[in-house]
Amino acid sequence: MRRRDVITLLSGAATWPIMARAEPRSMAVIGLLTATHRDFDDLRSIEKGLNEGGYAEGRNLAIVYRSADGQINRLEALATDLVDRQVSVILAIGGPVPARAAKAITSTIPIVFAYGGDPVSDGLVASFNRPGSNVTGVTFLGTALAAKRLELLREIVPGMTDVGLLVNPKGTLAEFPVKDVGEATQRLGLHLHVGNVSSESDIDTAFTAFSQAKIGALIVGTDPIFGLHRDQLVTLTARYKTPAIYGLRDYPAAGGLMSYGGSREDTWRQAGVYVARILKSEKPADLPVMQPTKFELVINVKTAKALSLSVPQSLLALADEVIE
Repeated sequence: MRRRDVITLLSGAATWPIMARAEPRSMAVIGLLTATHRDFDDLRSIEKGLNEGGYAEGRNLAIVYRSADGQINRLEALATDLVDRQVSVILAIGGPVPARAAKAITSTIPIVFAYGGDPVSDGLVASFNRPGSNVTGVTFLGTALAAKRLELLREIVPGMTDVGLLVNPKGTLAEFPVKDVGEATQRLGLHLHVGNVSSESDIDTAFTAFSQAKIGALIVGTDPIFGLHRDQLVTLTARYKTPAIYGLRDYPAAGGLMSYGGSREDTWRQAGVYVARILKSEKPADLPVMQPTKFELVINVKTAKALSLSVPQSLLALADEVIE
């Protein structure tokens, strides 16, 4: 897919993509529903999974792109549009809300989700092994690892007494990290400060509050809004000299300190594989929700030095990637 095509298709406009209009009825059509714009790497990963399943856009597949541009209340209308167009499969990515919006509109069109939460707790499927409806998908379980990220932070900042946690209360991925990190901080005798972020301006407000609370480290939750403002988060952690850990390797690659979590690239690829399998007549109810089999630890030692932190050799030895 050419870069300029992606920019056009991801605009969220209500027009039917030219390729999808022009192709014959025999071409499979899928709808890609997103809460926010995804980067080009995500799209390439999805395409890779589709290609593995024998589908390529423009050859035997057309994709209708619909983005809410961060406006969650638009998702239901966008999902309705995809259903009205009678797409064969809806691929809903970026948190549970896109998949939930699609599920509320249709019980017949297959829905494949890809995000970082617990789809059972989020009400998308009955269980991981037996989804039980027209919905299945892939998760990198970002929300379930918040307590583990706290442990990793303590190895780099052993003397911290106060820790911050950024979550988006409107994105439905906040409850479990707050619970898990809250229990872990109590067990360790630490004080937890939760920053609620639902908009770009909330990020600055949260960092001001964290600074006043003198937090020693920060855990950034799993939610599309944080990926959308990744550079702002990395810049603010540097400005406030706050060691932070994230769920995805994109952050340390952009200058953040460290990340720990499943591979988003593989999650999106597997979602593409599932879409291809459904296009070949497999049923979502028969496809168990896929979970990561490997978790990646990435450390940016250049950022650690800028924060006057010494990364233990034992931690460096465990890292899947060390950015110098």
